[in-house]
Amino acid sequence: MAGFADACKVPDTPDSSMPQGKMYHIAVLAWFRSVGNVAPAPMLFKFQDDNGDLQVVRELTVHYSEEKNYSGIPSVEYGCEAIVGGLIRTFKIIYYLEAKKWIMLI
Repeated sequence: MAGFADACKVPDTPDSSMPQGKMYHIAVLAWFRSVGNVAPAPMLFKFQDDNGDLQVVRELTVHYSEEKNYSGIPSVEYGCEAIVGGLIRTFKIIYYLEAKKWIMLI
């Protein structure tokens, strides 16, 4: 669990033109709404930490979502918080719309 805890530090002023931070590919359980062109809402996710262990994050709070175009690639950025190992961690999740791919930046 230390790999996730140590890496969950999002810079105060990230560059909005390109995503910054350590990237993890994640598997996400998300709610896709049936009406409108609304971004999916992440509910929980799994990822492999730096030690190779599978981590599951269930207590996920999304504080904001914002449509972005990183180098012309349409995406949705989520500012999130989760309780991991009894501590609150802050991080970002990015959903790439065309590739239908999720990543976590910490």
